[in-house]
Amino acid sequence: MMEWLPTTPEAWFDFLVYASIGMCAFVFVALFYFPAAYGRYNTGNKLWGPGINPRLGWFLTEVASCVLFAVIYFMGDYAFDIVPLIFLLMWQFHYFHRTFIFPFTVKVRPGATTPIGIPLMAFFTNTVISFLNASILTWATISRGYDISWLTDPRFIIGVLVFVSGYYVNKKADAMLAALRKPGESGYKIPRGWLYEKITCPNYFGELLTWVGWSIATWSVAGWIFVLLTAANLVPRAITNHRWYHEKFDDYPKDRKILIPYIL
Repeated sequence: MMEWLPTTPEAWFDFLVYASIGMCAFVFVALFYFPAAYGRYNTGNKLWGPGINPRLGWFLTEVASCVLFAVIYFMGDYAFDIVPLIFLLMWQFHYFHRTFIFPFTVKVRPGATTPIGIPLMAFFTNTVISFLNASILTWATISRGYDISWLTDPRFIIGVLVFVSGYYVNKKADAMLAALRKPGESGYKIPRGWLYEKITCPNYFGELLTWVGWSIATWSVAGWIFVLLTAANLVPRAITNHRWYHEKFDDYPKDRKILIPYIL
């Protein structure tokens, strides 16, 4: 009855690559018309389902990328090779924090909720991305096989540097946003200083840069699919945020770009 479904790991990999490309196109277009209903865009519309605690929403969003990625990774033949282990540490360095630390440190407005549809959709998407990116590291029928010589390959070195730079930008930008609202305060302010003088969304820029670095370091189709999906999510959201700031604040800087300094 389900004869069209793949039957081997490599066939599933190819199937999910093409499905992910289609998903990227859908997400990119949809987010221009239906901004994800979290934070300032949560207007109570029931389209996204009932509300849950935002911290639980964050956890559900990221848990597949942390836990499921590790499970898939350790199912592979090369799980204890040096280079794949380094990639595992890079991935978990980002997602362990996003799953088990960030949700419990982010400031949440009293009574705020997140529609459950958003983290559930993210969980599904991150499950696909986790399979693609974990399997290319350790599964014998899918992985290119990263031997120790990969550590001196220029692609690995450049990719790691870009990854670390993106991680730093993302975390610093998030911290600056969180610091805008003092204890007991509500409402929104214009972020000032550092990259916020150049672009509206340096946190999104850092996230995108992180996964560009991962893609270069792994030199894989799975990595570039993740970059494409990240851009499909973040570009429309950045444009929406940029427009919102201009509508909300008359004195919002006119020369700020949206997502990429001096370019977009």
